[in-house]
Amino acid sequence: MKQVLLYCRPGFEKECAGEITDKAAQLEVYGFPRLTKNSGYVLFECYQDGDAQKLIKEITFSQLIFSRQMIAVVGQCEDLDPSDRISPILEACEGLPTGGDLRVETPDNNEAKELLKFCRKFTVPLRQAMRKHKVLFAKENPKRPVIHVCFTRPGCCLVGYSMSNNNSPFYMGIPRLKFPADAPSRSTLKLEEAFHTFIPREEWDERLASVCGRLIWALVRAVGLTSLYAGLCSCIPWITA
Repeated sequence: MKQVLLYCRPGFEKECAGEITDKAAQLEVYGFPRLTKNSGYVLFECYQDGDAQKLIKEITFSQLIFSRQMIAVVGQCEDLDPSDRISPILEACEGLPTGGDLRVETPDNNEAKELLKFCRKFTVPLRQAMRKHKVLFAKENPKRPVIHVCFTRPGCCLVGYSMSNNNSPFYMGIPRLKFPADAPSRSTLKLEEAFHTFIPREEWDERLASVCGRLIWALVRAVGLTSLYAGLCSCIPWITA
């Protein structure tokens, strides 16, 4: 395995490429990135076979700033026959570890996103075929690698896997967050995404209680709105006077 596929926000391909090149060099893995502006992904080509696997295991995904997902590529399919797309993909899966989940995705760009409806429909028969051929376990297993089939354009896809304990848990690497009806601005979603990205889910309650409680107390003292603080204490249990 010589290729690592990284999803990123469109327009940040250069930053994503620079980041993976630097992280790889720290592990004494060398190669070069392939990228297209606004494509929403970067393909890092390693010089040595097996280095892609090393990178997705030893680079801590949560420390990457520009990468939304990190995948070791095992094969590529071009000009898939619409009458049988599954067989070539199964052939490309040779050498993959048995996966616990399947994600049929596209990069986050306008052209590829037109394939999303197809990807969702194609996932069901592909999953069944992969389970039949032992590419996937019969049941989802969150402790096993995630198999990715990324369609970069119609009839063309990259096949690979990510480590379930060192990847993004989100489809396409993008948190699907719902905007609260009473939220003051879209910054609410940015804050929630930051929690998903930087703070483990099991620590949310503790961190929110500690940070938000202190922040509110500091703001109240700064502007002298003690009556407002008293009201908040009665409504929100983790704020204490």
